[in-house]
This record gives sequence, structure tokens and C-alpha cells, in this order.
Amino acid sequence: MDLTILYRGPLASCDYDCPYCPFAKRRDSRAQLAADRAALERFADWAAGQQEDRLSLLFTPWGEGLVRSWYRRTLVELSRLPHIHRVAIQTNLSCRTDWLAAADRDTLALWCTFHPGQTPYDRFLTKCHDLAARGVRHSVGVVGLPEHLEYARRLRARLPAHVYLWINAAEGHTYTDAEADQWTALDPLFPYSRRPHRSAGLPCRTGESVISVDGEGTVRRCHFVRSELGNLYDGSYRRALRPRACPSAVCDCHIGYVHLETLPLYDVFAGGVLERIPAEPSPGRALGRTAGP
Repeated sequence: MDLTILYRGPLASCDYDCPYCPFAKRRDSRAQLAADRAALERFADWAAGQQEDRLSLLFTPWGEGLVRSWYRRTLVELSRLPHIHRVAIQTNLSCRTDWLAAADRDTLALWCTFHPGQTPYDRFLTKCHDLAARGVRHSVGVVGLPEHLEYARRLRARLPAHVYLWINAAEGHTYTDAEADQWTALDPLFPYSRRPHRSAGLPCRTGESVISVDGEGTVRRCHFVRSELGNLYDGSYRRALRPRACPSAVCDCHIGYVHLETLPLYDVFAGGVLERIPAEPSPGRALGRTAGP
């Protein structure tokens, strides 16, 4: 079986406190961190044992995972297993990067978000160049708020040409055509993020070849539909896997709508769906490298 899994354990602590972030932040206690570590190690052990399957794994923690040693170690160990096709994580890139030397860089990938006001631009850019020098697959993105536009332009100008710069439409924000054009000039795929996608009754890969798993092993079709399909660890989820239509009216998050069969995004991101890297050279390449800070 080819199976894509989005894993989100109980970790909720983050070293950033972005005002636009929809995720609730808190400081995890030692007990909560220990529980997250145990849950992650249980999931990693399960994934390591599924040698009859080909797995693609995306870690989408509420908080920042890579500042925790157990996430770094898990990504490295999973990346080196032959039946793991891809292992990726969403990160603010605040962690150090030397641990990546031990990973299989044909398998591991990072989905990196720059948060202005939380970290200096130069520090983030330096880490992006370090990833490129190490040969680590990664995409880089920014939330499309007006105050972030100049930062996004600077990033596109200074990132390596092959690195895709994505723009996420800000939650609850409506874009005029002129505003959308500014973001589309940086990310030609921004129109997919600009507005929620109608999804009710439409075919989606989630629940068939894509599932969401929480720290207790509860399997759902995706992060955004709460009905349960079974449990990962007792195998009960397997008999629930089948083609199914989306029960939600709309889907407005990339990690959800990328799996809609009515959109062409599996072709657009072929080979890079989880880490959000288009199959073709970065759309931003057409803009070229420009001089500037």
C-alpha cells in the first residue's frame, strides 16, 4: 500500500508567538513534553515496522517540533528506511541545521515558514542558504499579510532560484485583485490559496490513500474532519480506507485541498506534495535573482 500520513501529536509549545497564527499556543510542562515524545516514538516505531507499505509522512505539529531533539532524531531515523518514500515537517526553521548531515537527503524535506517580527530576516535567510548548500529539499513561505509583502519580495530576490517561495492567504483576509496580483507575482500558485475551495461532495484522496493520525493513534481522513476511521495501532483503520467524498462545505488549507481530486495539484507538486515543492523549477525562477539586501 502507498499511504500518506499527516501526523500531529500533542506538542503545542512554540518558541514563536505569531499574532496571526490560528493554532493555540502554550508552554508545555515536562509531563506534556514527555507525553509528546512517547507518542512520537510510538508512531515512529510503527512506521519503521510497516515494511510491506510505502509511506510518505508529514509532521504538522501545533508547536515547533525541530527545537525538540526527539523530532530531529525521528526524522533522521525514518529518512534512512527504504520503505519511507518521504518524511517532511512544517517548521519555522529556528532550530540549528547541523543534525541534517545524518539524514538521507533524498527522503527528508522541510516546509519552512518565515515569520517577520519573530526572527531577524538575515538569520532566516542564512539558514535557507545553509539548507541549499547541504542539498536539503525545502520550500519557503510567508503568510500573505500586507506588512509581509516587502519581506516576501526580499526573500524571493535572495533565495536560490530553485527554491519555491509560497504565499499562504491570511486566514480571514480578503484580497482585492490588485493585492492578489502582487502576491501572485511572487508565487504564481497563490490563486489556489486566495479563496477557499468548494469541496462538499467532491472526491478527495483523504480517507483512502491519505490519512491524519494524532498522538493516540486515532485515524481520521484529514485534520479538518473529526469523524474517526479507526486506530493506527490496532490496524482497525485499514478496513475503513476507501474512496469518499468530502463532507465539508469548503477546504481552505493547503494540506487539505492539495488532496482534492478536482484540483490539479498532484500534478503541479508531483514528487513534492508533502513539502510543497512544485514538480517544475520554481515558478519564482522567472523573476530571476535581483540585487538587494
